Amino acid sequence: MRTLLHHTDGTPFRDLNHNGTMEPYEDPRLPVEERVEDLLARMTPPEKAALMLHGRMFPGNQGPFPSGEHLIAERGLTAFAMMAVPDARAMAEWNNHVQDLAAAARLGIPVTLASDPRHGFTANPATAFTGGGFSTGPEPIGLAATDDPGLVEEYAALIGRELRAVGIRVAIHPMADLATEPRWARISGTFGEDPDRASRIIAAYIRGLQGGPVGPDSVACMTKHFPGGGPQSKGEDAHFAAGRRLVYPGGALDRHLRPFEAAFEAGTAQIMPAYAIPSGSGLAEVGANFNHDVITGLLRGKYGFDGVVCTDFNAITGMDVPGVVSLPPRHWGVEELSVPEQVALTLHAGADQLGGETDPELILGVLRSGAVTEARLDESVRRILRDKFRLGLFDDPYVDVEAAVALVGAPEGRALGRELQARSLVHLSGQPLTGRPLTGTRLYVEGIDPAVAARYGTVVDRPEDADLAVLRLATPYEKREGLLERAFHSGSLEFEPAEAARLAELARTLPTALVTQLERPAVLTPLAPHAALLVGEFGAADDLVLDAVLGRTPMTGTLPFDLPRSDAAVDAAREDVPFDTADPLFRFGHPTAPRATAG
Repeated sequence: MRTLLHHTDGTPFRDLNHNGTMEPYEDPRLPVEERVEDLLARMTPPEKAALMLHGRMFPGNQGPFPSGEHLIAERGLTAFAMMAVPDARAMAEWNNHVQDLAAAARLGIPVTLASDPRHGFTANPATAFTGGGFSTGPEPIGLAATDDPGLVEEYAALIGRELRAVGIRVAIHPMADLATEPRWARISGTFGEDPDRASRIIAAYIRGLQGGPVGPDSVACMTKHFPGGGPQSKGEDAHFAAGRRLVYPGGALDRHLRPFEAAFEAGTAQIMPAYAIPSGSGLAEVGANFNHDVITGLLRGKYGFDGVVCTDFNAITGMDVPGVVSLPPRHWGVEELSVPEQVALTLHAGADQLGGETDPELILGVLRSGAVTEARLDESVRRILRDKFRLGLFDDPYVDVEAAVALVGAPEGRALGRELQARSLVHLSGQPLTGRPLTGTRLYVEGIDPAVAARYGTVVDRPEDADLAVLRLATPYEKREGLLERAFHSGSLEFEPAEAARLAELARTLPTALVTQLERPAVLTPLAPHAALLVGEFGAADDLVLDAVLGRTPMTGTLPFDLPRSDAAVDAAREDVPFDTADPLFRFGHPTAPRATAG
């Protein structure tokens, strides 16, 4: 048992063993590598196996997953992806609580808390979250729409400060995937279709979060999904069997690697491989999590990456929470192998942590059988410990609760997020609805809070009673069955014919602004000729949209991808080749780039 020394204000500053002296790994004066080797030599195989698991956790042990307290105290896990953050105070207090639990263990290895994106508008239980009071900006695709690396770096630094304040020290983002397949459900998390723009934005994002070499003031980036999750076959997502393959009919793997090359240059701390099989790429025909060619050959060999590689979550065991959710494993290409064989294959491929897994026996079993050696475990444990030391977690893993409450969602942070939201709006066609005084103007709105719209005019219930109409539209998608499938918006990009006809008729009868939330590249062909104003947005508050629509503020964003003319054009294009849809309605870079004629 170890004791905690505290500052006079009660905050702990370092751990001491029972006789009041520091072990070498506890001494912040020693080099990181020396501390790593000292601690590694003290660890047992069960402690090493536990370190190589990256579980899930709800603060306060709410939610359907196993108790975080149990996983720390009984199984020795020290890495968790947070599945909910109710508010800054609760999250900061929870961080301090779990760090106390970890400090009571034999070696006192601190917990590393991680998170998928939390600063945007997307709420998907598998990929991104809202809530927690964080300063909200646009979705990552909206950061790309600004094409302003300096502003993105400033905003990413804000994200890092807010995450760090509540104890989250690893960002399970950014996505370096290219949006070359318009139907893919996860385009909103990317930085677009163009390798050059995506590369400069991802580098800025990583610099902002990590702040240079990883240190105590960093949030470490886990960049994903290597070697690039964009070219999903027919746009189906790799969370599901229909999306089990990445495809390269255009032989464009090299273009999908370019944003990762920028991430390596920027110093990304960690990497997450893709679920899918890089089919026809020349790499082995198994999912990237299990793929020696991908992790050891390409990532470690060609690029010399020696950081932590954490598999995408539950590739091996799936997730089964009785009465809540049952999801199969995403073990694409190795389905016929047993679980121990899949674990051994993953470790031999070069992965360090098993994302979503919480049972150390998965690793201990293959160690006992001789399928994996303890020396192989040591390779991964070194990398994982190195990041914990670099982040300063061994020296002070605690956060100041009151400081977190004051920082997260502070006015200056919210203002910066709103600036990014406004800067990401894209003027597609038509003109702002100006030329008449707003006082007394009758507004018909859809998808906008009427209370917000009432600040701009008199809100009416029927379009026939209005002077102007402003409609916020979601990108079309095909509704799927299943709990998780419903959260992934895939399939057709075209509006249902009846809905397209309704919108076009409304736009013909009164001046109408159509504002489409472009989580994917929607087909706007039937709407463009009729709308008085057509706007693309990537996550923005209603008042910012209304300011732009009514001509109060300029729209300076540019399209981060092509907007196709039809589903047929998308279906005929090659999934891996940027800008491969024929005759797009609006081109990447619009309105700076020439626009195809709407028709």
